[in-house]
Amino acid sequence: MLWIQVLVNGLALGGLYACIAAGFSLVWGVLNIINILHGSLIVLGGYLAFFAHQSFGVSPFLFAPVAGAILFVLGYVIQRIAINPVMGRPVLMTLVLTFGLNLFLDNAMLAGFKADYRKINLNPPLGVFEFGDIILPIDRVYATAVGLALVIALGLLLRFTQLGRAIVAVRMDRDAASLMGIDVKRTYAIAFALGTFMAGSAGALLAAIFPISPVSSGGYLGKAFVICVLGGLGSIPGVVAGGFALGVIESFGALFIGPENALTISFLLLLVLLVVRPTGLLGRKGFN
Repeated sequence: MLWIQVLVNGLALGGLYACIAAGFSLVWGVLNIINILHGSLIVLGGYLAFFAHQSFGVSPFLFAPVAGAILFVLGYVIQRIAINPVMGRPVLMTLVLTFGLNLFLDNAMLAGFKADYRKINLNPPLGVFEFGDIILPIDRVYATAVGLALVIALGLLLRFTQLGRAIVAVRMDRDAASLMGIDVKRTYAIAFALGTFMAGSAGALLAAIFPISPVSSGGYLGKAFVICVLGGLGSIPGVVAGGFALGVIESFGALFIGPENALTISFLLLLVLLVVRPTGLLGRKGFN
C-alpha cells in the first residue's frame, strides 16, 4: 500500500508539472530560446495568487487563469521590447539576455517580497480523498486537474485555431510562413506570451500546495527543463507524459533517498536522457 500511495502522490503532481513545463517547451520550440526567465515568472504568478487570496479571498484554482492573463501581457511586452531585437541571433545571446532578465526579476521580487517563504492557507482546508488506506489531498487534485486542463487547452489552441496554425508554421519554417502572409514578429510575441501565461497559471496553482519564494525559481526552471527533455521538445503530449513521469520518479526518489534529493534525481535523469534519448519520449518536429 505504501508504494501505491507514493505512486498516487506522484501522479497527483503530474498535471501540475506539465503546466510548469508547457510554456517553457512552447518558447523553446517556437522561438528557439531557452527561457531562463521562466522559473521567476512561475514564482511571480504564485505571488499574484498569494496576494489575491490574502486581500480578496480568491481561490488560487480560480485565479490561476487570471494570473496567467496578467503575465501574458507582461510576456508580450518583454518579447516585443527586449527579446524581439535579438531574434535570429546565436542562442547564446538570447540565453544571456533571458538570464539577465531573470536576475532583474528575481532581485525585484527579493526587494519587494523578501526571501521568506509564503504559502496560501486555504480556509477552510479542502481536506482529503480517502480510498481505503490511500489518502490524497484535495488541493493537489484540484491543482493537477486545472494544470492539466490548461495544458490540454494549449494543445487544442495549437492544433485547431488559426493562431495555433500560424505558430506551428513559424516553428517549422519562418521564411515560408512570412511569405504566406504570417506576421512572424507578432507570432513570436504571442507564442512567448502564451509561455508566460502557462508559467503564471502554474505559479498560482503551486502557491496553493508549496511555499513560494524568489529563491525557489531555479528549482522550477530545472523541473521545466527536465520535463521538456524527458517528454520531447515541441510535443504537448510529451510534456504531459514527462510531467507525470517526473512526478512519479520524484515521489519514489523521495521515498528511497529523501525528499531533499528530489531535484538531484531530476538532473541525473536529465543527464541520462541526453545521452540515451536526446529527442525525449515523444519529441518530434512541430507541435501536434
